[in-house]
Amino acid sequence: MTDAAGTAAKAGAAVRLTGLVAALRAHGFGIGTGETVDAGLALEAVGFTDRERVREALAATLLHGEGRRTVFDQVFDLYFPLGGAPGSAEAYENTAADLAALRDRLAEALTAGDGAALGRLAAEAVGGFGGFGSGPESDGWSSYQTLSRLRPETLLARVRDRLRAAAGDPEFTERLLDDEIRRRIEAFRERVRTEARRRVAERQGRDLVARRAVAGTADSVDFLLAGRAQLDELRRTVRPLARKLATRLEARRRWAARGEIDLRRTLRGSLSTGGVPVRPVLRRRRPRRPELVLLCDVSGSVAGFAQFTMLLVQALHDQFSRVRVFAFVNRVDEVTGLIARGAADPAGLGDRILAEAELTGWHGQSDYGTALGEFAERYAEAIGPRTVVFVLGDARTNGADPNLAALRLVAARARRVHWLNPEQPSLWGTGDSVAPAYAELVEMRPCRNARQLGALIGRLLPV
Repeated sequence: MTDAAGTAAKAGAAVRLTGLVAALRAHGFGIGTGETVDAGLALEAVGFTDRERVREALAATLLHGEGRRTVFDQVFDLYFPLGGAPGSAEAYENTAADLAALRDRLAEALTAGDGAALGRLAAEAVGGFGGFGSGPESDGWSSYQTLSRLRPETLLARVRDRLRAAAGDPEFTERLLDDEIRRRIEAFRERVRTEARRRVAERQGRDLVARRAVAGTADSVDFLLAGRAQLDELRRTVRPLARKLATRLEARRRWAARGEIDLRRTLRGSLSTGGVPVRPVLRRRRPRRPELVLLCDVSGSVAGFAQFTMLLVQALHDQFSRVRVFAFVNRVDEVTGLIARGAADPAGLGDRILAEAELTGWHGQSDYGTALGEFAERYAEAIGPRTVVFVLGDARTNGADPNLAALRLVAARARRVHWLNPEQPSLWGTGDSVAPAYAELVEMRPCRNARQLGALIGRLLPV
């Protein structure tokens, strides 16, 4: 390689590395300048002949743990991709015979566990069966279309029979064999997704695809869009997040306990030193922990947001003198005891609340006005001058009376009321949303994912 070619290769690697780092930062990775420099030195040390060595070197220098490795791998595959699909893949006529032949070759590769062959087949599958559009070239590439036509999951029985015949062991545990085949099939499906993203990135740009087509970590997924698997993963992060927030609250509490400067006593004491306040006098705060009340809408798509917040607050209960939790759809009921018992089975918390608490009247739609009025009437004793109230919900009343007077009464009795809304602010006031009206009475803040929730809880909770 000439000096000019070597310089160009280094410049290209630097562009890819900085693009990778920027994309990871956009997904919430904390990567500083020092780690980026270390990653560049690692690339220089391992070279580019072995792509997997490059992957591991960058992961070792840019990641602080394995929790976000899946996102890292997806972004890495965009900025440091494999080569393009073989020319034969583009020559497919998209016929049933071509599809059957590809499935046969896929079954052989799954039987052998040949990763290199599976990578080539993924590229051929996307190139041959994943394109869509009406032009002479595909307008785009779809992993969903590829997998729905190829249906690799239906090859399990065929691969199992081949492996059994090759092993010649009738005692081979069938369940373990099936688990291994499913793992290989899922690995192939991920290779297809990666190849489709690579092709789209070539056309639309890596940066755009890295932002929009790579699913973020669970703590960055929108509460209103999270599926069951993502909510389950979120629940597993409750305890670590609670420990982090508890440490932060304790530090704030220790700092606040030092008190503020008592200006009058400080100036009086400075008379003996010529007016120089050598020894500031502090007005000590009496150490006492605040009370916390949660009022949560557990209907529809906001239920996952409410349940995660309930579990988080339950894990933080030692930080408060008292915690009470109320849930509602169109009626309000206290669920503090259910939350405490739900810590052992967080996945079933929502069903247990709906089954055991009285949350609905004659209809099943959320009604903020009725719920707020009932809360102010039945549970007024739960709110006092030391109480901080968090209302969780999207403020969509289904056309019912918002009952602003009830919220005004709650705000007057409490020390502070914070409303956390899982919808983006651009949607507030649209349709049946009365968020702007409620926001005139209490502090309303957008809280769309677990990362935002953790930041808000750590900043808004009183000490």
